[in-house]
Amino acid sequence: MNEILIELEKRRETARAGGGQKRTDAQHGRGKLTARERIELLLDEGSFEEFDMFVTHRCIDFDMEQQKPAGDGVVTGWGTINGRLVYVFSQDFRVLGGSVSATHAKKICKIMDMALQNGAPLIGLNDSGGARIQEGVDSLAGYGEVFQRNIEASGVIPQISVIMGPCAGGAVYSPAITDFIIMVKDTSYMFVTGPDVVKTVTNEKVTAEELGGAATHTRKSSVADAAFENDDETLAEVRRLFNFLPLNNRSGSPSRPSFDSPERLEVSLDTLIPQNPNQPYDMKELILKLADEADFFEIQAEFAKNIIVGFIRLEGRSIGVIANQPMVLAGVLDIDSARKAARFVRFCDCFEIPLLTLVDVPGFLPGTGQEYNGVIKHGAKLLFAYGEATVPKVTVITRKAYGGAYVVMSSKHLRGDFNYAWPTSEVAVMGARGAAEIIHRSDLNDPKKIANRTAEYEKRFANPFIAAERGFIDEVIQPHSTRKRLTRAFASLQNKKSQMPWKKHNNIPL
Repeated sequence: MNEILIELEKRRETARAGGGQKRTDAQHGRGKLTARERIELLLDEGSFEEFDMFVTHRCIDFDMEQQKPAGDGVVTGWGTINGRLVYVFSQDFRVLGGSVSATHAKKICKIMDMALQNGAPLIGLNDSGGARIQEGVDSLAGYGEVFQRNIEASGVIPQISVIMGPCAGGAVYSPAITDFIIMVKDTSYMFVTGPDVVKTVTNEKVTAEELGGAATHTRKSSVADAAFENDDETLAEVRRLFNFLPLNNRSGSPSRPSFDSPERLEVSLDTLIPQNPNQPYDMKELILKLADEADFFEIQAEFAKNIIVGFIRLEGRSIGVIANQPMVLAGVLDIDSARKAARFVRFCDCFEIPLLTLVDVPGFLPGTGQEYNGVIKHGAKLLFAYGEATVPKVTVITRKAYGGAYVVMSSKHLRGDFNYAWPTSEVAVMGARGAAEIIHRSDLNDPKKIANRTAEYEKRFANPFIAAERGFIDEVIQPHSTRKRLTRAFASLQNKKSQMPWKKHNNIPL
């Protein structure tokens, strides 16, 4: 019996060693942790239960039978984050470059099936050289099996992809299907075709970092949702994000004890809106003052900065926030901001996370660039996302709410549950000056008349009361009482039941 136990421990030590000390040192030399070190940081101490430690590949071509490392380049299993169940796989770059073989993919699929079966989130730590070339189509088939499971799990369990090294070729499409993609600055990259292929085909000279690094995907492509300095910080932030998410689409928005009074008043909000209607202010200040303990996890902070999306808590319960940002392009909606917000709204609706919308929007961005690139369809994505969302929806208009953008931003007409407005808000088709010039074209050559017409329009529409008279605004509230009103509103909506007509699925304008 002792001999068997000794043999077991030897096999475990060999599996844990991965490609050996030399490759471990090389991994550390690149500023990266090993697959198991990452899991230890991500999960609660001592909670990880590993699966398939001794699995090896079955390839016999190209002398592959001579090297059959235990685990086959990926560590899989389950554990907990702050006591809540999560399934995880972590690719081990030390073992055959973390390349994906048929058995490597099978291990990942097994853990994905378990996550779906048990209604718990899945976190993938990606660090792989791509498909294992020696296995040919078997490797590609493995990718396909992973993709199919990503699709089936979408909207059922949260899926988070953490890119902690290379992720290229077909491998990028699994993270692309998941709910959130987090990258590590300087050590991770994603692209369909690498710099060498790009140079051969298009004659463009580009580095891996420029082509698919964290800066590219958080600022330009919007592929990634966030990027952090190193492995340690990244995994700490993934734990923080995980805390805002439910276990599955039936468990409801997660809640935890809160020590921030729901009755808290913020007197400073009474002076947040500048006297000059064209002067910007920081919408993040409002978000932080509304949130429990000023805790806000922003998603895609570096992309389409004219809109803000992310998670806060109110009375300990997770809430999704969408807010126009007057500091950037005056908070106008455009193609990028509409796509960014629509994606976030749909995620929250999938997982029963209530939505808070903070509105200060002068309209959609005009111009040929927007029209030629399809702002109509992209703007419709946000409209569609809000209209189909059945979760509790509370809206606060802080200042401008003009034209079609007013309707799109979770208005009463898109089944908003509570629609509040501050006294400083304006709900109108457009700004007073522009409206006066259109309505009274004959007075365009008389500045005094136009000024009078503008003042007349402002008096009539530059306030929330006409909309309130129509019932489109439920209440005009004092800014300092906003947190109190929101916590009461969301509390009253906890048992909301709303359904759309039966359909196989909708046909959102993609």
